[in-house]
Amino acid sequence: MRSSPQHPVRTPRDVSGTDAEDFALYREKFRRRLPESLDELHGPTHGVVELPLHMAWSGMTSYDLGKPRQCMGLYRTVLHEGLDDDLPRYLNQDLLLHLWPVLRTLVGRTVRTVWEDAFPQLASRARAAA
Repeated sequence: MRSSPQHPVRTPRDVSGTDAEDFALYREKFRRRLPESLDELHGPTHGVVELPLHMAWSGMTSYDLGKPRQCMGLYRTVLHEGLDDDLPRYLNQDLLLHLWPVLRTLVGRTVRTVWEDAFPQLASRARAAA
């Protein structure tokens, strides 16, 4: 996903020089993958999901969405490793919104910030659950 009014690029504060550039590139890596809207996320809500190796390169490749820990693991993996075509295929809007208050604590700060900046409904779900 490219820079747009919907998804502006935030610059890091209190970081200088090369570190700021590296941080900005890392954020951009995740921001570029975002869908335009959560409405695009039509992934499965039940059953067993097999992830391709470009996402599940370091461990499990099969996730049973009926098992909460596996479901959370699948979403964490897809958010970190999925490419822009993977997100609508493996993530489901309703399930993401339901999982987000806990899932946001399991993903890295950059992933969490990029998603919450782009989709205020995720941040509001987190605040409502607190």
